[in-house]
Amino acid sequence: MTIDGDRDRPPAITHWPAPTAAGPIHGSVEVPGSKSATNRALVLAAVAEGPSQVIGALDARDTRLMIGALQTLGTTFVPFGDPPAGGNMNLRIEPGQADGDAQIDVGLAGTVMRFVPPVAALGAARIRFDGDAHARTRPMTAVLAALGGLGVTITDDAGSTTVTHLPFTVHGRGQVTGGAVDLDASASSQFVSALLLSGARFTEGVQVRNIGGPVPSQPHIDMTVQMLADRGVEVDVARPGTWTVAPQSIRGVECVIEPDLSNAAPFLAAAMVTRGQVRVRNWPVRTTQPGDTLRDLLAHMGATVSHDGSDLEVSMTTDIEGIDVDLHEVGELTPTIAALAALARSRSTLRGIAHLRGHETDRLAALAKEINHLGGDVTQTEDGLVIRPTMLHPGRFATYQDHRMATAGAIIGLRVHGISVENIQTTDKTLPGFADRWTHLVQGSAAR
Repeated sequence: MTIDGDRDRPPAITHWPAPTAAGPIHGSVEVPGSKSATNRALVLAAVAEGPSQVIGALDARDTRLMIGALQTLGTTFVPFGDPPAGGNMNLRIEPGQADGDAQIDVGLAGTVMRFVPPVAALGAARIRFDGDAHARTRPMTAVLAALGGLGVTITDDAGSTTVTHLPFTVHGRGQVTGGAVDLDASASSQFVSALLLSGARFTEGVQVRNIGGPVPSQPHIDMTVQMLADRGVEVDVARPGTWTVAPQSIRGVECVIEPDLSNAAPFLAAAMVTRGQVRVRNWPVRTTQPGDTLRDLLAHMGATVSHDGSDLEVSMTTDIEGIDVDLHEVGELTPTIAALAALARSRSTLRGIAHLRGHETDRLAALAKEINHLGGDVTQTEDGLVIRPTMLHPGRFATYQDHRMATAGAIIGLRVHGISVENIQTTDKTLPGFADRWTHLVQGSAAR
């Protein structure tokens, strides 16, 4: 499979006039596959014993960066079948080994910069990792130090083995000893998932123990554990804060990727902002995706939420209510909830999300700055945001190359005329064609 280089570069700076709704939005949407599930499935296919098939994999910048990284390590990807509609792809995947020393571009994808180094360590080559400028500021110490404790040599460009950020080089020796390791996973659940995904291939397996504060986004670890189980790998989770995987084979399987529920958030928010009704197709009955929490969150903010076993529908007939909520487990939903809170009729307090300061950008600072720039009243706290409703005015909404900042700006623009969202193309990171999907939803409702 050939990676389109232009699609894997950060978007050029542009300003997109966010459409303002002329009335209630009524429509249905189908969002592409889950980025989190897709990239886990791709990694597991790369370390499996035999070939795998991934049906409905997300086709977006983050997943193409993952494919490019795993191709560099010798994995083969072959698209098959009719191209699925809506930003998905079907892939046959064959594990392999890297031909020699190489470099991997992680872009701004946390899953690539954290999940792939353990895979690289299983090979016998030196693999250098680097990425977008902001990727060099994202937390990496925990996972790199843990790999070092498991017998992997990692150096920075000066040759030092004390490595905290990109760029760095993994010196593969053809195997990883593995064993028990302590790490502070309070900054990201990805640190734990990174070791679990490849841990069954380590000579002694792996036991990961969190010695820091609470791990954010536990549902993403649950997703990792479930996807390993689907491939015959048992993860012992009997002790809280400890995950143990014995050395064992990882089966190649056929898996179907669910729609990305977190990427459904702005579309459901559109129903609330405009007092309309939006239906998201193929919402799973049971899932480990954090986005499923939207059902409760949006209901607490005044929406009527219904699930008929296939689709999820959100409708609204009143003003948006403020919310006091701990989003520690579902931090990725914060930009959508913050945008709704800025348009609510009462104060909101969003707690438990200090870890968002280490995401694609410092999301707490970015949300406060951009909403306040539009006349909002947002205050940062130690672990979150306090948002008081005010009358917002037109202006530019910067995104800092963060896809969820871009969709937050689009949500606000539904009600506030004259919002210009910087770099709407950054949504291609996980939701290709967002601007067209959004405009179609808004304009389609206006034409009713």
